[in-house]
Amino acid sequence: MSLKARITEDMKTAMRAKEAERLGTIRLLLAAMKQKEVDERIELDDAAVVAVIDKMIKQRKDSITAFTQAGRTELADKEAAEVAVLEAYLPQRLGADEIDAEVKAIVAELGASGPGDMGKVMGAAKQRLAGKAEMGQVSAAVKAALAG
Repeated sequence: MSLKARITEDMKTAMRAKEAERLGTIRLLLAAMKQKEVDERIELDDAAVVAVIDKMIKQRKDSITAFTQAGRTELADKEAAEVAVLEAYLPQRLGADEIDAEVKAIVAELGASGPGDMGKVMGAAKQRLAGKAEMGQVSAAVKAALAG
């Protein structure tokens, strides 16, 4: 079953179970997926769906930070609940050691050296690690590998 089909099935299950918060988050996800399909005139595969989920999670985490700083804990809690629902659809993430090993392999393959090659290495890393690792961690690993 594709990730898209699984999300649609989970929406139906949430409707039947009357889980309003979960249902709302899944509907937001489906709307974002549909928007991307319409905008780009494509059918999303699992990797593209993971990219949409990653983007939504990043937005939610930014909101949580802003709400927490503003003292709006009820809104931060709502966003955190949405993050929990969205993270259930992500594949198993790589650990820090695995990310470092992948980045070092990419740097060696490209023959990159120094901070000037950051863009080239990040482009290759995004293709190879999309959906498997958070890009913030990948970026830090690339900086460390190129600095060393």
